[in-house]
Amino acid sequence: MQDNSTTTRIAQAAGGGMLPQEQLHALYEISQVLNSITDIDRLLERVMDIAIQTVDAERGFLVLREDNEEGKLSVRTARNIAPESALSISDISHSIVQQVIDDQRGVLTIDAQTDPRFAGSESVIFKQIRAVMSVPFILRGKLLGVIYLDSKTRRGGFTDDSLGFLKAFSNLGAIAIENARLMESLRDENYMLRTEVQRTYHFREIIGNSQRMLQVFEMLGKIINSDIAVLLEGESGTGKELVARALHYSGPRRDRPFIAQFCGNLSETLLESELFGHKRGAFTGAISDKKGLLEVANGGTFFLDEVADVPISIQSKLLRVLQDGEFRRVGDTETRKVDVKIVSATNKSLTREVEKGTFREDLYYRLNVIMIHMPPLRDRTGDIPLLVQYFLNKHAAKTSERLKKITPDAMKILEQYHWPGNVRELENAIERAIVLAEDRDISPNELIIPRVAKPMGTAKTLKEYERELVLKTLEEMKGNKTHTADALGVSLRWLHYKLAEWKIVEK
Repeated sequence: MQDNSTTTRIAQAAGGGMLPQEQLHALYEISQVLNSITDIDRLLERVMDIAIQTVDAERGFLVLREDNEEGKLSVRTARNIAPESALSISDISHSIVQQVIDDQRGVLTIDAQTDPRFAGSESVIFKQIRAVMSVPFILRGKLLGVIYLDSKTRRGGFTDDSLGFLKAFSNLGAIAIENARLMESLRDENYMLRTEVQRTYHFREIIGNSQRMLQVFEMLGKIINSDIAVLLEGESGTGKELVARALHYSGPRRDRPFIAQFCGNLSETLLESELFGHKRGAFTGAISDKKGLLEVANGGTFFLDEVADVPISIQSKLLRVLQDGEFRRVGDTETRKVDVKIVSATNKSLTREVEKGTFREDLYYRLNVIMIHMPPLRDRTGDIPLLVQYFLNKHAAKTSERLKKITPDAMKILEQYHWPGNVRELENAIERAIVLAEDRDISPNELIIPRVAKPMGTAKTLKEYERELVLKTLEEMKGNKTHTADALGVSLRWLHYKLAEWKIVEK
């Protein structure tokens, strides 16, 4: 049961006299429903359905003003009328919606055929429209949108009382729409905070003083204030995403979003929707409009991880973003603009992918304005002591535990191992060792990394040792790839990539 103050506020919202008690109760129930829906598209669908049912209309649509400087009007949902024709200049609906926008009051006619306001309107005559009702959504003096309803035969619900009810309802709807928009904005912001792990990345996060890493730092310093596209090549675990974040958070876009999207192992439809968004009904399961991550990243940096895995059909759309800053949502005809710095990464050779015909040459040149190759850890073993100390300090700061040390024998083992999983594998090994060491310093006993004796006779290549180590561990783990990846300290994606490279298939 609503209290008296609630009843009074809803009655005042009608902009006139008191509404019947049953309508007041209905408005109270509706307000509970509307304010429980935080998804803007689901909310608009519900608002449309309630309005249609209240007036017993045959057709209707809802127009929203975009929440930006342009304030463009767009049809967000409709019933029994094509959205693209709802605001046609030749249609009665266009003139009525414009009238509601201009005077910000409701419009009602119970017989448009004889109403002098619509005399000569071709759409009224040809479509035999009889009853029309339209009201604005207004919040704190700001016009948010308009709802339009009409009917050819059913006119019983088009009354002054219904207009008052719909006005009160539209005021409740305006509050709910503004709340949903705020929630959408907060979700976007929360997504950005999650993807950036709520901390700032600078060059100091990238550890190394080897010659190979000094070359990387020199290049980063030259391009940090530029918006040119950057391509990062290197094996998994070499720190490509860390470099991408450093480029963003040390550059002029640092106060704007950094959004990362992994492009491997995703279906074409899912990846396209994630990147560009989609319109309601674009494909099975697309129950509402969805903003793509490129839109979320507008003004900031977009990181395409494993860009070599992007399907050829999507590559042309990415090319358009790089060339013109334009794209369309899946199933949409509207072209949208976006301003993003593109940083991409791959553990494959894009030049070879171009030669194989799996990657567009024109897109390759757009992405590869500046190329930075991230060296594998085996090519900069002199950085291992620095990295180990960094990971020890990082763990102590995060947990407030005593800073552990590492014995010379343990460090020697770390420096001799060839680290197929690179820096990521080293960090995993140190984290495990810290836990196993308990209150002791780290000794060789706490290092759970595969040990391979050095060859006494004919030397094997590093790649041969890598293959031997991976297959031996896979055998020990009885073919379980997840456990194998954990034991090696590498990602499951890296393991699948290597097995495919060696043409190892499951029996």
